[in-house]
Amino acid sequence: MTDYSDLAEILRKRMDDLLERAEAVEDDLRHPLEADSSEQAIDLADDEALAGVDDVLRQEIAQIRAALLRIDNGTYGTCASCGGPIGRARLEARPIATRCINCAE
Repeated sequence: MTDYSDLAEILRKRMDDLLERAEAVEDDLRHPLEADSSEQAIDLADDEALAGVDDVLRQEIAQIRAALLRIDNGTYGTCASCGGPIGRARLEARPIATRCINCAE
């Protein structure tokens, strides 16, 4: 079994950062709307953009959790499409990769 502890650590640090950022976005989304209707329109537009950012953050968090689970169960580094190995360089460049470079093209 290949040792991916270094990549697991990178993934955990990235997830911690993303969770912190997602919490900050959610805090911003919880703020009450301004009494002024024009300010409300601006707040609602900002909230829509923040919700999109939150969705992207949450998707990456889910991908990282899945990668960490693959590391734990020994399937990390195996292509989900062809079953072949995912090159170490690819995993270092994109630790959440689920497919080898040939299948990803």
